Amino acid sequence: MLTAARRAVIRRRLLQAVPVLVLATLVVFGLLKLMPGDIAITLAGENATDERINEIREMYGLNRPFLVQYGSWLGHALTGDLSKSLASGEAVATSIARSFPNTLLIVLLAMGVALLLGIPLGILAASKPDSLLDRLVTSIASLGIAVPSFWLAMILVAWFALEWGWFPATGSVALGQDPVKALHHAVLPALALAGGGLAEVSRQLRSSMVEYLSSSPVRTLHAKGLSPMSILWKHGLKNVGVNLLTVATLLFNRMLAATVVVEAVFAIPGMGNLIVNGALHRDLPVVQGVVFVMVLVVITVNLMADVLYTVLDPRIG
Repeated sequence: MLTAARRAVIRRRLLQAVPVLVLATLVVFGLLKLMPGDIAITLAGENATDERINEIREMYGLNRPFLVQYGSWLGHALTGDLSKSLASGEAVATSIARSFPNTLLIVLLAMGVALLLGIPLGILAASKPDSLLDRLVTSIASLGIAVPSFWLAMILVAWFALEWGWFPATGSVALGQDPVKALHHAVLPALALAGGGLAEVSRQLRSSMVEYLSSSPVRTLHAKGLSPMSILWKHGLKNVGVNLLTVATLLFNRMLAATVVVEAVFAIPGMGNLIVNGALHRDLPVVQGVVFVMVLVVITVNLMADVLYTVLDPRIG
């Protein structure tokens, strides 16, 4: 149930999201305009006359002032019209609807792996600070953060796909078409993304938990006769819940951006692949549409996190 405080948080965050959305799309719009080359010449084809090139510019509004072009695009985007691809003629919304589920499946699977493994590792390391287990977990976390996701992706492909044949090396299957095959294709990309995320979750949780276990409320719980495991898993995890939620939110946003590289390694037709191809072909509507949707997803995730903060700690508002 949404209380008055939570409704106020949602209103405040939505108002803050508007300039973020405008600024992000405006910057991308401007950067694409600064790229060398002319999409009108590309669309007109070889040996096109100046008249034909000017006709293309007029047709797609490429001859209008920069801010007029951006304002027109933003107005249509806010109504759900993301225009059409200049290269293929397909509606951008259709391309995104086909690609986004592939990206979202990988990110959610990677988040699941990072949290399911990172939380227990962080708690176990915090339970015995400066022990062999703590040093082992800390070392693994440092290594996981240092290893680039694209390098880990190539190692996973070499071992689990090419060498042992356990998983497919490239491609994807729609979740609605065949859920089992879709998950089978998503395992290696998700593991490539989850490596750094798992390390980040375990390290941050270990740090927060060690700080909590040295606080005075924990000494009171010990005096009441509570077991160390109960203090760790019941009280400790609850008290570091806000920090954990912050890490998880930032991690989701980071993974969403990192899919650009991972999808390239595994040849997955997702949002990363869509935006790279759009940028290479100067297909402005495609790039702008993908950025618009990605920003909306990030804003939505952050908004959900803000509401959950008030659930975990009612003092936050």
